[in-house]
Amino acid sequence: MTPINFDAVWDRVIKDFQCDLDSIHGPAHWRRVEQNALRISATNSAVVDVVRLFAVFHDSRRESDSFDLGHGERGARYAAELRGDLFDLSDVHFELLQFACTWHTHGKLSGNPTIGACWDADRLDLTRIGEMPNAKYMSTELGRSLSSIK
Repeated sequence: MTPINFDAVWDRVIKDFQCDLDSIHGPAHWRRVEQNALRISATNSAVVDVVRLFAVFHDSRRESDSFDLGHGERGARYAAELRGDLFDLSDVHFELLQFACTWHTHGKLSGNPTIGACWDADRLDLTRIGEMPNAKYMSTELGRSLSSIK
């Protein structure tokens, strides 16, 4: 499989983002999620390409910064539209990305290291909206140890 050109993915997703670029759910947030995900994946064997793609797609189809329950599923569908053109993943890895994007806002935990890394990476950035990350909502050991509320 060809390595993913993440710069091209980011450029396209940012270009298509419907909210303001300085949105609390926008590219600066995605970069922090990516940094958190890479840090977690270094400790738990998560699939790095999946966690990096999650970071850019999970909030990419938000329609506003307000309550928007369907945005994760829209982000998953958007990733499916760009798969094969802008990036490629095996079917197994793509299913992980789809699941992680679709369910990231539903308060679930996961024993899967990749999905757990995705969700924890996003939750560790809750401070941007004035919430403290809580260990009881973290799936990974590192996520729990980095949480503000134990």
